[in-house]
Amino acid sequence: MNDPSRLLLAAGLALLAGCAATPHDPRADDMRQQVLATERAFAATMAARDHETFIGFLAADAVFVSGSRTLRGREQVATAWKRLYERPEAPFSWEPEVVEVQDSGRLALSTGPVRDPRGKLVARFTSIWRQEAPGIWRIIFDSGADACDCVPAPP
Repeated sequence: MNDPSRLLLAAGLALLAGCAATPHDPRADDMRQQVLATERAFAATMAARDHETFIGFLAADAVFVSGSRTLRGREQVATAWKRLYERPEAPFSWEPEVVEVQDSGRLALSTGPVRDPRGKLVARFTSIWRQEAPGIWRIIFDSGADACDCVPAPP
């Protein structure tokens, strides 16, 4: 795992630790559902080949980490991802598996599988979302890590 991925993982774990260390706010369940719906809508932009709507989910100061490459800011992320929207078929899809929201309601983490067009697991993503207005969540950090297609070692 490279240094930017470790940093994002550490930030995500810190976010989760913070969620567990404070009393539960019932509004967190509603916010969790908001983030879940937002992540699904964000992923739907890939299936719909809708780059403009994809851009709308990006915070102005978004940071996307992919391997050793870091993209900073909405414009740089949008430009780099445009090529992924140009072909008629989506090159991959993703869906949230876990969503956690800070009790403060300010930040959320989502993570889940990334699949190729045949449905094979190829990576896992981790995203950090920031609530910018009531019910409006924008992605501020995103990173993916290749999935291990490992065969368990024989006993």
